[in-house]
Amino acid sequence: MIWACADSYEEEYSVFTPEYFVNKQYSPFFYTGNEVYYGLGYTDGSNTWYNDNIVDEWYEHFNHQFNKTSLQYLLLKASAGAVDSIYRKSTGSLKALPAKYPAIVTGNVPAKMLNAFYSYLKLAKNAEAYSVNDQYYSWDKVKPNHSPVNLGQALVGAYDKETDPFIKERIWFQMVRYYYFLDEPSNKTVKLFDQFKDHFPKNLIYYRTMGYVAGYYYRQKNYALSNYLYSLCYDYTYKLKIPSFWSFHPQNESDWNATLKLAKTPEEKITLWHMLGVQYDASRAIIVIIAINPKSEKLDLLLSRLINVREAGTGWGNATDSVKRSDNAGKRLVEDIASKNNTAKPYYWNVAAGYLNFLDSNYTAAGKYYATAKSQFPAGDKMIVAQAKLLDMMLYIKSLKKMDANAEAKLIEPLNWLANLRDNKLKIKDLRFSNAISVCNLAISRLYKKQGNAIREICFNNNAQDFYADSARVQHMIDLLNKPDKTAFEQAMLRYYPITLNNLYYHQAIMLAYQQKLPEAIAQLKKMTPENFLLAGNPFTGRLTDCHDCDHEAPQKQKFTPLSFLQTLYTLDTEIKQGKNVYRNAYAAANAYYNITYYGNARLFYESDVVATGPTGRYYYEGEPRMDDKLTSMQVAIKYYQLARKNAATDEQRARCTFMLSKCALNEVYNDPGFNGYEKLSEGKISKSVIDAYYNYFAELKAKYNQTAYYKEALKECGYFRTYADKK
Repeated sequence: MIWACADSYEEEYSVFTPEYFVNKQYSPFFYTGNEVYYGLGYTDGSNTWYNDNIVDEWYEHFNHQFNKTSLQYLLLKASAGAVDSIYRKSTGSLKALPAKYPAIVTGNVPAKMLNAFYSYLKLAKNAEAYSVNDQYYSWDKVKPNHSPVNLGQALVGAYDKETDPFIKERIWFQMVRYYYFLDEPSNKTVKLFDQFKDHFPKNLIYYRTMGYVAGYYYRQKNYALSNYLYSLCYDYTYKLKIPSFWSFHPQNESDWNATLKLAKTPEEKITLWHMLGVQYDASRAIIVIIAINPKSEKLDLLLSRLINVREAGTGWGNATDSVKRSDNAGKRLVEDIASKNNTAKPYYWNVAAGYLNFLDSNYTAAGKYYATAKSQFPAGDKMIVAQAKLLDMMLYIKSLKKMDANAEAKLIEPLNWLANLRDNKLKIKDLRFSNAISVCNLAISRLYKKQGNAIREICFNNNAQDFYADSARVQHMIDLLNKPDKTAFEQAMLRYYPITLNNLYYHQAIMLAYQQKLPEAIAQLKKMTPENFLLAGNPFTGRLTDCHDCDHEAPQKQKFTPLSFLQTLYTLDTEIKQGKNVYRNAYAAANAYYNITYYGNARLFYESDVVATGPTGRYYYEGEPRMDDKLTSMQVAIKYYQLARKNAATDEQRARCTFMLSKCALNEVYNDPGFNGYEKLSEGKISKSVIDAYYNYFAELKAKYNQTAYYKEALKECGYFRTYADKK
């Protein structure tokens, strides 16, 4: 039973692909951090796990004469009643079937075989009532359905009567399963299995039957025998691996040793250690299996898990070097086995030894193991060659001491190769390359940072928080993107840079806008191709209480693009300087500068692929939070609200401007580094001048404009102001 909640995803940490080295039948047991079975997630299909096998087996039994679609319906979908009706229709005792039933095509199957089939099928359908449970997602413990007592007698009678070995074996399966679910103390589950087990071939149905015997012994706490039987089922076929592995649970060393003593052959002992290693300790199992048979393919899965588990424990897997947990014992074990060169896939062990050394930053040793592995690669195996190329690329980059012309020349082809994989221009099945991009890019970026090359640093790691705050650097990046004769390395490098020319032009424009350099900002926006998005609200409107959603939903006579917004703002500023409609223009300009901060209705104006907002007015350049005055500062808005108030014609206008100034002052309280909650303003952690500015506007409102309609509206809508007014 698995108890789980919430959605999650597994981060890409692995670059070692087990699919290239391990038999596909073991793939559900490849290491994965948050899935039950690799590639399958979890299996909620216990009731349907064997459906295809069941249909195929009967199809073969009928020598391909019984229509397969008809078989699928009868075996998998039809109820017991439907089976009975279809059988009676086939014998002529029922004239017609309801229209909902499909036509059943039996071809040239003899009547005797059909009769035996339908007789068995009716019993099997009755068995489903207790053996099939579809309560996959119940939070409560699921109670098994009770087995009908009289069904056992019917099954025994049918077994004695049946002469067809194929059907007889399936009735035997039904009998054993029935008594397992009946859970009676007579031990009939085991007795029926042992009584007839030598009558049938050791096929899938045989081992499925054995699985219920294993379950019986587990229920009796005979873990040694239970686990041994499960290992036999596991080893028989892929279809039995998942359910057998799921049920395989050694409890302690004592019952584990008892299980080992039951193994009749070296291969059975290998299977037991293999299952234990996958579930608990890969290294321990490898040591034992390698001594029994160093060429066993069951070693392959254990080695892949040892490697992938080691990967999951590395800090670099998430593009950092903060944590590294080495498994020295596991690494030494793999090195020792690789050196003996006596496994079925010696190249696999050398690649593994090299990679484990790479994870421990032993780059010289890693290179030696990789070189040995390449001399052992199977001819024509493109997958393994691709894996080796990826590991070589990572090793070369992590071994570099500096980025010079020689290093750049060597990296042109591998960087393009990796980018082609990322962009789906090149497809190599199953290759795990995503995290290799992060590892390689971070390593290259750090080298460029040490060398003081900020442009190339940012191309490989777009996390440098101050890069885009420097207009000159941004312009250098623009020049590089516009460079007509880029070198081959520059072309490869820029494939990893996520910011477009449009992004950079827009970033330059908004930074200029916050500096009130409107003509220059407009010129940058005009370079974009195209500049085509709309601001959600009208940035020139102001409201008593901030509500950007309300502004976005309000009817708007005119929708503004960033360009038309700045052009309009520039017109307002020009008219203000000319002395035209100063109050109206200054108030609209003040609203505009307010709305393009974090607190206004036009945050979209500054959001881009370069700049993204954080949750509290802070913003970051591709990942690292920082405060930026341009996006939260109220100083420009305050300047224009003060200008508007100075040129107001009525107290209503002055009251409006004063209240908007109080809003700006409150936002500056929020912006103050000492702010940690409005209710704690009295603790003295915020500068006195900031708090005084806020309350001074409230004082002016009450003293000068308490007779205005706007004052009354402010009292009604603003709790902070109402609290202030009531106390004074």
